[in-house]
Amino acid sequence: MKKVLRIGANVIAWIVLIFALLVTIIVFSSGRNNGVANLFGYIPMTVESDSMKPTFSRNDLIICKEIDDLNSLKEGDVITFWTVIDGRRVKNTHRIVSINDGDGARSFITRGDNNPVDDTSPAYAGDIIAKWNNIKIAGVGKFMNFLRTKKGFFICILIPMAIFFLFELYKFIVTLIEVKRPEPAEQLDEEEIKRRAIEEYLASKGGAAENAAGAAAEKAEEIKEKAAGVLEEKAEEIKEKTAAALEEKAEDIKEKISGKAEEIKEETAEKLS
Repeated sequence: MKKVLRIGANVIAWIVLIFALLVTIIVFSSGRNNGVANLFGYIPMTVESDSMKPTFSRNDLIICKEIDDLNSLKEGDVITFWTVIDGRRVKNTHRIVSINDGDGARSFITRGDNNPVDDTSPAYAGDIIAKWNNIKIAGVGKFMNFLRTKKGFFICILIPMAIFFLFELYKFIVTLIEVKRPEPAEQLDEEEIKRRAIEEYLASKGGAAENAAGAAAEKAEEIKEKAAGVLEEKAEEIKEKTAAALEEKAEDIKEKISGKAEEIKEETAEKLS
């Protein structure tokens, strides 16, 4: 959510900056060119009267374009030109109703769409400023006139630009802080480090214990085998000794019995004789 809000704020800030720059260019351009602002060949004009109703009305903003070839103009085109009204040289935007090519000088007879008669003075080639390209924005011309004033320029241009640069400075400072901030892995507290150290120690001890248990089992098996061999040898030795003793005892008993039998036999013989 924070990322979306940050992106939205960036977009709005750049839109404000671009708008402020465009208006600044228009204002300064018009100040250097007798009130005619020129932005890459396009001239924004504020409609000052309702003489062209219903095509456009007072306070509408219309976009005109510089004319490369005056010979391309024809009847029906809407042009902006310099003219004299009530003793003042002003800009006027009317429609061409006819073209004069007499005396080697081309002139244009114009009339407002809302006027019943033609303009009193024709527009000559040197008076023409631009041709309307059918783009108008209703009601915006009044706002553009306000922007051309010192008060409007300060409120709508200077203040937003100052806010934009302060916002960019804030972003720059935040970026520096984030760059200097340690990575999450480096932010482990002391307890976490101890816990991981203990786990690693126990894991290493567990491996050593498993190895010791395996060695002990092998040793026990070896001892078991040796004990079995010794017992087997001892049993065999005891068996042999027991058999020899029994045989010797049996022979002794046999001899005693034989001797006893012989004595009895002799005694019996004596008694009988």
